[in-house]
Amino acid sequence: MSQLQPQSQLQGSAEEPLLNIQQMQFWLDKAVAWGQAERPDSQKDTCLHLNRLRDFLQRLLTHINCMSSTTETMKTLPFLGQFLGRLCWNPYVTADATGRKLLFQCLWSLYSEHPGNAVERKANQWIQKLFSQLATEEEDVAAQAFMKHMNVPPHEYHLKVLRKMVAMLQENIGKSCSSSSSMNQRCSCDRIQATSEACVPLITCPEAAPLIGALLLQSMTCVRATLSEDFLDALSSAYLSQCLSLEEQAVVSLWYHNLPSLEETVLRLLECAQTNSQSTPQKLEQLLTQSLLPKACAQHCSIFLVVNDIFRSFLKQAEGNEPVKSLIQTFTCCFLRELALQQQQTRVSLKAWFPQSPQRLLVPLLTLPSEMPEDAWRRHLNWLSRSLQRLTEEEEEEEGDEDSSSSASIEGHHTVFEAWFLLVQCAHWLQVAVQLLVTPGPEDGGPLLWLLTFYHHPTNRGHHRAQQLVRATEAWEHLRFVFLVLPGPPPEERLQALVTLLSPQPQQPSPPTVLILSLLVNVAVFSQLALNGSAEILQTVVEGSGLADEAASLLSSLELKLNGGSCSSGAANRVHLRIKALRNTLTHTQAASSPAENQAHTLTL
Repeated sequence: MSQLQPQSQLQGSAEEPLLNIQQMQFWLDKAVAWGQAERPDSQKDTCLHLNRLRDFLQRLLTHINCMSSTTETMKTLPFLGQFLGRLCWNPYVTADATGRKLLFQCLWSLYSEHPGNAVERKANQWIQKLFSQLATEEEDVAAQAFMKHMNVPPHEYHLKVLRKMVAMLQENIGKSCSSSSSMNQRCSCDRIQATSEACVPLITCPEAAPLIGALLLQSMTCVRATLSEDFLDALSSAYLSQCLSLEEQAVVSLWYHNLPSLEETVLRLLECAQTNSQSTPQKLEQLLTQSLLPKACAQHCSIFLVVNDIFRSFLKQAEGNEPVKSLIQTFTCCFLRELALQQQQTRVSLKAWFPQSPQRLLVPLLTLPSEMPEDAWRRHLNWLSRSLQRLTEEEEEEEGDEDSSSSASIEGHHTVFEAWFLLVQCAHWLQVAVQLLVTPGPEDGGPLLWLLTFYHHPTNRGHHRAQQLVRATEAWEHLRFVFLVLPGPPPEERLQALVTLLSPQPQQPSPPTVLILSLLVNVAVFSQLALNGSAEILQTVVEGSGLADEAASLLSSLELKLNGGSCSSGAANRVHLRIKALRNTLTHTQAASSPAENQAHTLTL
């Protein structure tokens, strides 16, 4: 076996490089002689040379970092890979904390962020495989003997190796570019992409979670800290399949950098809303809060624009999809709440968040009812209704009678669609509109009724919206007489008329069921008619039309909206008591119906 060279020769003179082939050959001979330290003499010799090995590894690391590429390093030190690979499987070397750290750093410095040839690509594959093997529980004979000698269980040994490797890489990531003492010093963030790529085999290891979080967060603070696409794809797959737990900000960073992951999250929420149509607004809000999506959108406008565009696309395909509309409304409510918290630190124009919405409608719709006096609500809603009506008339006139009577959908009317989409997002004003309709007074309810009809029927193809407005107006007249005008028991013919309007008609494939039922429920809640009388009317109509479950769902949704401040403060207690009593009445109606009829559907305003 070769004798160890004097320290002065290893360091070299000022004119000589720190390392040369002879020095590399000496330590390679040592690594070969030690093998995997299964013999007592090799174990003893390894321990005797550990201090000098650390010094050599330190100089080796400096030498590698001075090279321009892995290819150049391999040319100057052709035995480097063999040497490092042998040391990795010597348990006496990897058990030494300092030596192991230097060993991993040398390997890491050989990893090429952008491999330019076959040598560098092969080196990257080898390093990835080596790190992956070090992090597993695969045992060789030497490691097994060492663990037995040290009384360390195999699983514990490999976990310690993995944790040390993760800690070392995480420490390197923590050295941000701002800590560089010289403008010429290379930014440590340059190696983020290489680090992330080599972490792909470790994605599902719980011990690697701190490293993954550090990579994601560092990439948000430096433009040079790019992440590997393979890393992001593997991370997204593991997170969506719940094989990985991430901190909140790490999840936000993942969505920020990986569009497919963000899209998949939104699509899963939409699927959940549609397949679980009985979900209450409370459950939807809980689901959205747990998803972190509203918080992520409030932190990054770009994330919000992507999410909003997915919602927009879904509504273009099915404007009458009530579960999707309910999800969008709840999401917008949660988003605005998170945005208000973010805006305390930095203010961003609303136009940046809603660039496609009609700007004159943006602030009026996004303003919450609780943010203005109650006596201004009706004037505000009348203005909104007239503005939307003018907008729809102008665009439909431009399209011409031929287009408006064809099969063209709302997708063809861009401005009208964007106005309607914003109204869907800000449905808190619709609840106020229904409430004000019920409030007795000399004011004309036509603008409020038009606004509600437009929400449920935004397109006027074949004069569809106009026809539905006529039916909604007819239903409203019956409701006024039954609840607000006539004293005594309601006339049977008016109750039957309401049942007919709520039932499908041969030539009316899409009756305004949701709108009329919503008017019925709200009038029963807000009218001054005695509770017993309101409950009797509501029960008679929903039993006759088979909509008891839908009415109960609307009552639950209404209660949540009223908790959000869309009810006048003086009437809050009375209204909540009436909702509870009416719901109890409908519960008895539901229990009496047959199982085949007892199919609830989530309805929103």
